[in-house]
Amino acid sequence: AFYVCFLGVCGDEFSILRSPQSVVFRDGSWPIPGERIPDVAALSMGFSVEDDLPWPGLAAGDLFHRPRATVLVTVKGVDKLTLPVKGISYPIENAVPFSLDSVANAIHTLFSEETPVVLQLAPSEERVYMVGKANSVFEDLSVTLRQLRNRLFQDNSILSSLPLNSLSRNNEVDLLFLSELQVLKKIASLLSRHKHLAKDHSPDLYSLELAGLEEVGKRYGEDSQQFKDASQILVDSLQKFADEMFNLYSGNAVVEVVAVKTFNSPLTRKTRSILQSSESETENPYNLAYPYNYNYSVIFNIILWMMIGLALAVIVISYNLWNMDPGYDSIIYRMTNQKIRMD
Repeated sequence: AFYVCFLGVCGDEFSILRSPQSVVFRDGSWPIPGERIPDVAALSMGFSVEDDLPWPGLAAGDLFHRPRATVLVTVKGVDKLTLPVKGISYPIENAVPFSLDSVANAIHTLFSEETPVVLQLAPSEERVYMVGKANSVFEDLSVTLRQLRNRLFQDNSILSSLPLNSLSRNNEVDLLFLSELQVLKKIASLLSRHKHLAKDHSPDLYSLELAGLEEVGKRYGEDSQQFKDASQILVDSLQKFADEMFNLYSGNAVVEVVAVKTFNSPLTRKTRSILQSSESETENPYNLAYPYNYNYSVIFNIILWMMIGLALAVIVISYNLWNMDPGYDSIIYRMTNQKIRMD
């Protein structure tokens, strides 16, 4: 199944715009910790997480029908987006930066042979990460600011279809905002040309970070007409993008949107150091064993009962072979005896 997650922050809110019947989000005002948003995406796709998530917003759902993709859009610099009433929203507690690297790693590990589509993109920072079939599908996707700006003035761009209102074609801040919306349109357009990728068995992942609205607010002020027009244009574009992605995956998708005014701390990624081994020796001077993984009991039971089953099978087979009557039980002897009698 395809799963499209659309994360939206409306005054630091986590909103679910679209979801299939196999993924159940309960309607309520339970706060979700900002650092656990990737775990919500992982659990909704059927992956396990290291720490339990005691959050009642996500129900168990159908374990045998998981979504085929996750689309997560993070909108920065806005207190509230007027999202459709039909969506479900949850307040975010401790809005810290997050990434879907853990979800991407889980997809790589479990579906490495099927090369699923993994796309992580932040246009304003010119940061892009494509793996698997995404390299061939989105090879024409504009990823640098220069490419994004040039694409706006080409044929069939959003400038010819969007009502700009108070926004200007000549202002670099406005063009940055519009170029991010052009990326949303281009992603759906390119995927529609490769619809077979949305019908395979491997889940896909899309993580997009939009900062254009934040720059519009800094340039004109959050009470300006430009900011209000940009907010409405963004909401309409996000809803259209969510519907397109949801339909491309035949409705087997969850679409979520995260909109945050400001993050409480900068994003830090875990890295390995060449000094890691020496540091671990200092932290563990008594050479104590590491705490066992939460999967230990599962693996132990699988191996234990498999070995017991194999041992019992060997005992039963050996007992029957030892007590077998060659002249009665063995077809070889029976065939030989018949041939002797005929001679």
